[in-house]
Amino acid sequence: MNRRSRAAIVAIGSEMLGPFRRDTNSIWLTEKLEEAGIAVVRKAVVPDDPAEIARELSCASAAAGWIFTTGGLGPTADDMTVSAVADWMGVPLFRDENFVSAMRERWGVRRGIRMPAVNEKQGDVPQGARVLENPRGTAPGFWLEKDGVEIVILPGVPSEMREIFEQRVAPFLGRAGAGESVTRRRVLRIAGMGESAVEELVAPLYRKWIEDPVTILASPGEVELHLCARGDPSAAEARLAAMEQDFRAVLGSRIHGADGEAMAASVGRLLKERRRTLALAESCTGGLVSALLTDVAGSSAYFVGTVVSYSDSSKEAVLGVDPETLRRHGAVSEETAREMARGALDRFGSDLAASVTGIAGPDGGTPEKPAGTVFFAVADRAGREEARRRFFGGDREMVRRTSAMFSLEMIRRFLIGAA
Repeated sequence: MNRRSRAAIVAIGSEMLGPFRRDTNSIWLTEKLEEAGIAVVRKAVVPDDPAEIARELSCASAAAGWIFTTGGLGPTADDMTVSAVADWMGVPLFRDENFVSAMRERWGVRRGIRMPAVNEKQGDVPQGARVLENPRGTAPGFWLEKDGVEIVILPGVPSEMREIFEQRVAPFLGRAGAGESVTRRRVLRIAGMGESAVEELVAPLYRKWIEDPVTILASPGEVELHLCARGDPSAAEARLAAMEQDFRAVLGSRIHGADGEAMAASVGRLLKERRRTLALAESCTGGLVSALLTDVAGSSAYFVGTVVSYSDSSKEAVLGVDPETLRRHGAVSEETAREMARGALDRFGSDLAASVTGIAGPDGGTPEKPAGTVFFAVADRAGREEARRRFFGGDREMVRRTSAMFSLEMIRRFLIGAA
């Protein structure tokens, strides 16, 4: 792989070395660079410290022909990326007074207020840099070159970084010597199965696709298969399609979506296609299933509403669960789950309804029903019903999240008629 087909990403910001902020820009940049035939061979997060920035730039320039930095272009004292890069390159900064005047005008027109003086530093330009206009903010990006290495400086605000890259950088990557070999990826998402169960089914395919990396990743209630193929664009697409076909042949309807489609979006798509409406009755999940569904734009077309019936009295009063059912079987039982689903079906007048009731923990469990025991039910107006019992390990948050995902998967399989 030639040097021009290799990139390093440097995320600059002391806050990302703490526990509250994550570097998400590098994930997005990696995808876009792979599409252009540039492999990311190094990533780093460094603080707002000129010495640390310079140290990482030196390491990155030894490893790659492209360096992309994000962050540190703001107006405050700790935003020092531009000056640090200029010092490392050995070039002076000059203040572009025309740019500063344009910034003042934008503040006055768009915000109706005077631009603070500290923003003037965003008009500082390293000598020899190409300025990358920022239509979403005040901080521009820059494109420089040193000893055959292309250095692209981008803002840390994701929307600003993405727009500058898409508009000012991406169109020139091919012309600037990017590689002809590209990377194509696809993510297959599987629910209702554990990581080991998925691994057991797909393991024989690893031998067939030994030259193409396949990664299996687990998250609460879901497993992801990451497929990857490299080559010229048409060959990579063809290999990726063949890989996907093989994995779908093995996993069948357990695959609920590909790439960015979340489980809730998969369920919503099925409801829209079948022109069905859904209502929910949630206990231990506390409305989490509803939250996942309504995170999807347009969910009002198929999602009617929910009852968070946390107490026994609300199960009786709102959902019509028989007090005798609660007395004999308990709130955490198949019988109660079924009656909760029927109650939601009646109360909302939806085409189908689902329920969740369980013990999220850490306390409240019994030897017969330990913490992590959860019951699920789905019912429709045709009288069809299904119920399941599951046990989920982990802490309270893990049990609730896994339960919400399992409920969505149960609704999905109910809709497609899968066992």
